[in-house]
Amino acid sequence: MQVVPLLALALQGSNNLSTPQTGDDGRFYLWVALGVAVVALGLALMLARAVIASDSGTAEMQAISNAIREGAEAFLKRQYQTIGAIALVLAVVVFVGYHLSPRTAPYAGKTVVSFLVGAVCSGLAGFTGMYCSIRANIRAASAARSSLDRALKLALRGGAVTGLVVVALSLLGVASLFLLFGGLDHPEQVPFQLVGFGFGASLVALFAQLGGGIYTKAADVGADLVGKVEAGIPEDDPRNPAVIADLVGDNVGDCAGRGADIFESTAAENVGAMILGAALFPVFGLKGILFPLIVLAINLIASIVGVFVVSTNETENPMNALNRGFYVTSALALIGLAGAVYSMLNGPGVHPEWLLACGVVGLVTAFLFVWITQYYTEARYRPVLSIVEASLTGPATNIISGLAVGMETPAMPVVVISAALLLSYFFGVKGLEDVTIVSNYAKGIYGTAIATMGMLSCAAYILAMDTFGPITDNAGGIIEMSNQPESVRERTDKLDSAGNTTKALTKGYAIGSASLAAFLLFSAYLEEIKTLVEQKLAVAHAAGLATSMPAGWSFTNINLAQIPVFVGALLGAMLTYLFSSLAIKAVGRTAQMVVKDVRDQFRENPGIMAGTSKPDYARCVNIVTSAALKEMVIPGLLAVGLPVAVGLIFKHFSSVYQANASFDSAGVALVPTIAGQVVNLAGAESVAGLLMVGTIAGVLLAMLMNNGGGAWDNAKKFIETGKYGGKKSDAHKAAVVGDTVGDPFKDTAGPSLHVLIKLLATITLVLAPLFV
Repeated sequence: MQVVPLLALALQGSNNLSTPQTGDDGRFYLWVALGVAVVALGLALMLARAVIASDSGTAEMQAISNAIREGAEAFLKRQYQTIGAIALVLAVVVFVGYHLSPRTAPYAGKTVVSFLVGAVCSGLAGFTGMYCSIRANIRAASAARSSLDRALKLALRGGAVTGLVVVALSLLGVASLFLLFGGLDHPEQVPFQLVGFGFGASLVALFAQLGGGIYTKAADVGADLVGKVEAGIPEDDPRNPAVIADLVGDNVGDCAGRGADIFESTAAENVGAMILGAALFPVFGLKGILFPLIVLAINLIASIVGVFVVSTNETENPMNALNRGFYVTSALALIGLAGAVYSMLNGPGVHPEWLLACGVVGLVTAFLFVWITQYYTEARYRPVLSIVEASLTGPATNIISGLAVGMETPAMPVVVISAALLLSYFFGVKGLEDVTIVSNYAKGIYGTAIATMGMLSCAAYILAMDTFGPITDNAGGIIEMSNQPESVRERTDKLDSAGNTTKALTKGYAIGSASLAAFLLFSAYLEEIKTLVEQKLAVAHAAGLATSMPAGWSFTNINLAQIPVFVGALLGAMLTYLFSSLAIKAVGRTAQMVVKDVRDQFRENPGIMAGTSKPDYARCVNIVTSAALKEMVIPGLLAVGLPVAVGLIFKHFSSVYQANASFDSAGVALVPTIAGQVVNLAGAESVAGLLMVGTIAGVLLAMLMNNGGGAWDNAKKFIETGKYGGKKSDAHKAAVVGDTVGDPFKDTAGPSLHVLIKLLATITLVLAPLFV
């Protein structure tokens, strides 16, 4: 009989499933989740049609928008061809790896199918979001000629298409695979087979975010250095050959890349929570497994309402209107979450009020991450103002101040994450304290899963606000390049300023959810290793070999004093820095190519600066596209290959570096043994060390880069409003240099790092059979 992953965590001393105590098997909820996903996709289509049907401006505006659209679509097509080839190779690796273990061989085909479905859905989510954003930009720009409110609504609803499609596809993909793999007949066995879905989503998200990030920041840096600093021309000036590439980059990085990123977050956290729900199957039955799907369905409904309540006037800060929508979404999500907890997570001995408290912890965590990110990236607060003041004395002091702010930013988020984990674990134990058939550890871990789902309960609206950013940025560029009146530019500047904040908020939100999700997936990895060991002991016993399983042994205590574990931990921390270095270097090398091309065009065609001839935008777009696709491959393969290499190398040298080999005073083994030989756990433990410390280092470094880069950006924009000398002043030039340093931080390395964190978790969980 197959041992269900994580089941040993829940059942104290038995692998036999008891009848769930909840009565109703909960099948109704699966159909509700599927129905809401389909309806949300239909509404996203209606929103997209409504946005595209809006006025598309003048012929000159359309020409600029068409150039952006063609460049973005060409890049994404070539990028997905590269990602598809890598995904197919990894699918073969996963299939072969699963056939190496008798325990996982029966699931090889299903895991590969779920991996490919996750990859396709992730790519589709990114493409769909960008498809609408590159068409909403000109509609928002045209609307800004007459009304700030109309422009705001078009930009947000264009962004809502991305949010709804991403969350709905995640929900539809997981729910459909659960149904296809027989989840209604064997619900406790199916969730682990869905891990491949999260891995496929993570893989596409990493390359989409990395490639898009390299593209957008290389074009941005190149355009700023030659345009603003050398030539002294404004941002989005049509004389700058790199300006179209810069506007294309907003879409391929912030729309397609972030869409795939948030899709991966919802997919991985959904699957992780379902796995933990399977561990509590004797308590909640099918409803405990399906609970994460219902939370995502609630998320879609609440986000739809939140989007439609947003409106503003000519004098209001658009950020206030967006925040109102966020508050409405959060309130509705809380009400829905309470209903889901009380109707699904119930039974003898269960205290749903404590489990609801876990969800509230997640919602509060989301609020706090949004507030902390605002504090560190908005110009009305101390961190950004300190960078502004440092700009008065030159680029060096600007960079020193910006780095100091970046290094400060992880402090408050780490306290919030720690408090969220501790509180949700405690509340989970309290909520199930009268249930005797599961361990306290299982109760607490499920509490953290509920908190994670609570944090995700506003994901669709958060992503709508994120995509709002590049839409309004593009709208401002279109207005600037088509020489519209200053009053129109003032409206798009307001929207663009709000969009910069929303993009920063989403990065903070994504790293917060990544931190909670990584802990869940790390716990799942540890328990899967234990399950694999139990399988090996069962096979050895059947073969007549003497076996020994210490009473109560579990693979949950990783000893850092063991050489393989310590080395794995060092390599995990190193990976985050080396990966970031490769990403930032890629931006630098590609930006140098952009700078050279812009200088060459200025030199070759003096009519460009005189305004009598147009630059060759397509040449610059092609340069950035080719370079970005080439540069994304090595850091991506490093992220995938290092954990696998560490696990296999230490497994091979286990006779020299045997981890966890300890005995008590009577000489009795404290670890599993087969025929007197300690089970080989060196590979598994080294990977656990890499995963644990790599996650911690990645979270901290991502916070530094995301918030530090955002602070540099808004310091520059604050000076551009006319303060401290305004544009073209020495302070402005210093701020532009600082913003140039922060660009690859906040839009390339930082966002890619929180995808890397979850990729490490999913790839080690999927390939765990190779390490034992």
